[in-house]
Amino acid sequence: MSDTKVIIAGVEWKNPVTTASGTFGSGMEFADFVDLNKLGAVTTKGVSYEPWTGNPVPRIAETGSGMLNAIGLQNPGVEMFIKRDLPFLKQYDTRVIVNVCGKTTEDYIKVVERLGDTEVDMLEINISCPNVKEGGIAFGQNCLAVEDITREVKKYAKQPVIMKLSPNVTDIREMAKAAEAGGADALSLINTLTGTKVDIYKRKFVLANETGGLSGPAVKPVALRMVNQVARTVKIPVIGMGGIMNSEDAVEFLMAGATAVAVGTANFRNPTATIEVIEGISKFLEQQGISDVKEIIGCLNR
Repeated sequence: MSDTKVIIAGVEWKNPVTTASGTFGSGMEFADFVDLNKLGAVTTKGVSYEPWTGNPVPRIAETGSGMLNAIGLQNPGVEMFIKRDLPFLKQYDTRVIVNVCGKTTEDYIKVVERLGDTEVDMLEINISCPNVKEGGIAFGQNCLAVEDITREVKKYAKQPVIMKLSPNVTDIREMAKAAEAGGADALSLINTLTGTKVDIYKRKFVLANETGGLSGPAVKPVALRMVNQVARTVKIPVIGMGGIMNSEDAVEFLMAGATAVAVGTANFRNPTATIEVIEGISKFLEQQGISDVKEIIGCLNR
C-alpha cells in the first residue's frame, strides 16, 4: 500500500485530504455518512469570538456548474465551539483545523488566544472577511494588510497558522508572498470567487446580499492555476481547494504543488465525497506504481 502521509508545518496528516471550511460544519452533520477517522484533517466552519448571525435569506443559489453562497459566516462563537464542537471532534483520530474569522485584527487575535490552550492542531485564518476599520475591504485584498494580520496573529498563536487566500485579487502571488513574509506556516487557497445571479421574472437579485461566493466545478481551472502559481512562489506548504469533486481533481492539485487538498462543495452533492477522494488517491498511486504520495506533490514544478 502506498504511503499517503504528509507533513504540514510540523503536523503529520495520515493522508492529504481535509474538508473545506463552511462545507462540513464541524463534522457532526456528516458523522452518519463519513468515518471521520479516515480524514487527514477536519477543517471547521468559521469561528468568530462572538456569535455571528450571518446574512439575511435567501443566501444560497445553484449555478450552472456550482453554487453561490452568502451565508455570512454564521456561527455560535468560539465558546460554543470549545464547549460542543471540539469535544466531538477529539473523539476521532483526525487533525482538527479551526477556521478563524473576524472583522478587525483584534477579533482574530481574541479567537486565536482563546484556542491557544485547546487540543486544536492548526489554525486557518480566513482573511476574506471584511476589515471594518478599512471601510469593508477584505484583509486578503491588500498586501500590507495580509502581511500585517499574519504577523499579528503569529504573535499570539500557539498552533501553526494557515493563511487562507482570496482569489479576488490582481495577483495571488503577491498576497502569498505577503503572508509568507508575515510568518505564515502554510497557505490555503482558493476561497470563493465573487459572483451574482438574477431572477429575471422578479427583476431582482436571487441572493439577499446581491453577491455571493462562487464555488464548485466552475472555479477549478482558476483555483488550479492559482495554486500552481503560489506553490512556485513561496517555500511554505500549500493546501489547494476549489472545485475538487473527485480524486482525479485532487491529484491535479497535488501535482500542481499542493501538499494537501480540501473538498468543499462536493460534500453537498455527495456526503461521502471526501472518503471517495482519499480512496481514489490511494488507488491512483497503487495503479501507477508510486510508493509515496510525496512523489507526485509538485511534480509539475520540478
